[in-house]
Amino acid sequence: MTADLSISAEEREALAEAVRDLLRRRGDAASVRTAMASAERIDAGLWQTLCAEIGVAALPIPEDAGGAGASWIELAAVLEELGAALSPVPVFGSSVLATGAILLAQDDDIASHLLPTLASGEQTAALCWAGERGWNTPGVHADAGLLSGTAHYVVDAESADTLLVLASGPGEHVTLHSVAADAAGVTVSPLTLLDPTRALSSVRFDEVASTVIPTPSDLADSLRTLGWSLLSAEQVGGAQRALDLTVEYTKSRKQFGRTIGSFQALKHRMADMYVLVETARSISRAAVAAVAVEDPDAAELALAAHVYCSDAYRRIAGEAIQLHGGIGITWEHDIQLYFKRAQASSQLLGAPHTAVAEAAAGLR
Repeated sequence: MTADLSISAEEREALAEAVRDLLRRRGDAASVRTAMASAERIDAGLWQTLCAEIGVAALPIPEDAGGAGASWIELAAVLEELGAALSPVPVFGSSVLATGAILLAQDDDIASHLLPTLASGEQTAALCWAGERGWNTPGVHADAGLLSGTAHYVVDAESADTLLVLASGPGEHVTLHSVAADAAGVTVSPLTLLDPTRALSSVRFDEVASTVIPTPSDLADSLRTLGWSLLSAEQVGGAQRALDLTVEYTKSRKQFGRTIGSFQALKHRMADMYVLVETARSISRAAVAAVAVEDPDAAELALAAHVYCSDAYRRIAGEAIQLHGGIGITWEHDIQLYFKRAQASSQLLGAPHTAVAEAAAGLR
């Protein structure tokens, strides 16, 4: 199963513009806040429109499995727009992590069974992975195909139809399993979150029967590389929007008879924010491109993107809060949602400082 890497930059920008236009019409701030308060904490209507009109879920899936046969590069372009709008749709959870797990497994039977419905958006999947202390050790254990334990920080499990489960087995071997989300013995518990725009849950398994999916031994490492690279694209979109909101605000807010955006000190701070956005965008796109072509340096680039883009987003969102003044910390203003997303997304799949420490230890 190979992706089409011949799509031009112009076609990619047209795809991003189509998503951007749809989000202007269907995914504004009011819609985001409504979805945050819904039972499944996603915008189901927007998700169906993204799948039906643009084919977002089909992008990384090969044509012979019902997909568009594009690549992770195109999905990254979509994620950048979704990150800018904080859209609560299951693209990262289902189309990146869960779909990525199936594609990396390279099992034709499970691919033909699950991928067509994921490509159409008819169903979504969630990847259950992290243990109580993070992603290095799965929270679920497999014994003769039966799953027991709790996976933490599962993205969009509340709305998923299928659960893909990374489970520990004998020794340190990690296996992949497929389970219906409504199977007996599965309990999904929504988590109280810092970032209300991304639904996270804990998923408990009590001796749940599963379908075992044959996988390569490096599946967990490959999934982390994929997740970090695609997450960095989403972070870049959020950082860009935080900067845009700040520039817009400083052009309208007046002090001492002048708009505050005309003050030189604030111009310098926003210029620094701009530089951070652009450098983050460059490293994110390099990481995604490396993943798309299975470059040997993909893991290192994904780690670099995770560290740099996480830090850049946090710094930009922090500056944005300060430049907005008192209104920036009120619930009514959207900039506080970007600040929370920046903090929370940096911890997904492993905190940057922990990831750097592990990489450094591996070089010794």
